[in-house]
Amino acid sequence: MTQDELKQATAQAAADYVARHLPQGGILGVGTGSTANCFIAALAPLKDRLGGAVASSEATRQRLQQLGIPVISLNDVLKLAIYVDGADEIDASLAMIKGGGGALTREKIVAAAADTFVCIADASKQVATLGRFPLPIEIIPMATRQVSRRLLEMGGDPKLREGFVTDNGNVIIDVHGLTISDPIALEAELNQIVGVVTNGLFAARGADVLLLATGDGVQRITRT
Repeated sequence: MTQDELKQATAQAAADYVARHLPQGGILGVGTGSTANCFIAALAPLKDRLGGAVASSEATRQRLQQLGIPVISLNDVLKLAIYVDGADEIDASLAMIKGGGGALTREKIVAAAADTFVCIADASKQVATLGRFPLPIEIIPMATRQVSRRLLEMGGDPKLREGFVTDNGNVIIDVHGLTISDPIALEAELNQIVGVVTNGLFAARGADVLLLATGDGVQRITRT
């Protein structure tokens, strides 16, 4: 199977999961990125049973609205049962690196509000140790040099994502060269750097369910 076919397979598995587990009229959280876009397309047959969706980015909001799914502010939601999103990397504990598409802060907010976080990914995203994919960090623009200096001291190789501004009006530094043996501890340490909005480690609140597309089908892995 091609990578596009694997993305479509895991997206369809996620749509089937939503059909089974989301109550009629429930509100769904929806992530950002190419695999999440496949998931949005797979939601078309379910749109009449959804009460609406909370989008993790402006791009996702537009795609949902084009499909005819009402987009609701997270501030207007009493309960978010399920959040579905992809990952740039995911390990055996279901900790992830996210943010390749630049929506990590809003993704982290929506994930924190959901009872169940369903990660959709193909087998190429599964790793033994996080860090091969550069770790995105969203920062306040005036803190770019200060934060970069601290990241160098921590052993990373920070690179400003040129020409990119987040939906929140901030910039992203991608940190290369990290071997992340303790993602929960590093996530907390990075968030304490002055000027950091948040980082792309989703470890303190990792995925609850991983739908992993492989050449032999989609595997369902549950966090223990």
